[in-house]
Amino acid sequence: MDTQIPVLREFSVDKLTVKLYENRQRLGENAAQLAATTIRDLQKKQPVVNIVFAAAPSQNEFLDALAQQPDIAWECINAFHMDEYIGLPDDAPQRFGNFLKDKLFAKVPLRAIYYIRGNNDPEAESKRYESLLQDYPTDIVCMGIGENCHIAFNDPHVAHFDDPTLIKKVALDLTSRWQQVHDGCFATLDQVPEYALTLTIPALIKAPAIFCMVPAAHKAEAIHHTLTDVISEQYPSTILRNHVNATLFIDQDSGSFL
Repeated sequence: MDTQIPVLREFSVDKLTVKLYENRQRLGENAAQLAATTIRDLQKKQPVVNIVFAAAPSQNEFLDALAQQPDIAWECINAFHMDEYIGLPDDAPQRFGNFLKDKLFAKVPLRAIYYIRGNNDPEAESKRYESLLQDYPTDIVCMGIGENCHIAFNDPHVAHFDDPTLIKKVALDLTSRWQQVHDGCFATLDQVPEYALTLTIPALIKAPAIFCMVPAAHKAEAIHHTLTDVISEQYPSTILRNHVNATLFIDQDSGSFL
């Protein structure tokens, strides 16, 4: 049985549950425990579970702990990811599919892994991946929040709560691109691609369960906006407050402005 991780504070903002932890390690471990419980419960009721994962250093502790959770039938899970750069070489470690392969997908015996192919024609790839998402409706989204409050790569200038598509090509804003440098994924800004394919906000929010892991001090301003500003596309992550089964996991650093 999992050891209960102490929560320093738990509260709700609108419909969103927020859990505050001492540090990012405890945050990731407890988020993994709770996600695993949801996965196991779903697997008692349905033959296949479809999960969308985020690729970012903020997810490291969560992904590591999730891979170690007991009694998950990984062979009955389809894995998706929520965004991918356009234009990086297929073997580039910064590609989100490669990141997730290293952190999780290669560690567990998944039923299937559906990668976004960032070097395909963007329009054709969007249609292909949207068809997969329709064939395998998402059960769980495991995500983070960007410094500009983006979810996936829905930066404020391209975020639409009523987006008609499930995946689209977007131009990344400067804050998003700088975040990749701050996270240590790229050495300099000019190495960061300017375009990506991303699941849209409706594609993420339609999932019945959302686990959102956001540690670290450089996310404190984003967490403050997420929980205190009016729900709007100016701060895309505020939409989480409308979801009936979303949990935001923060640590003392990311929650320091609250």
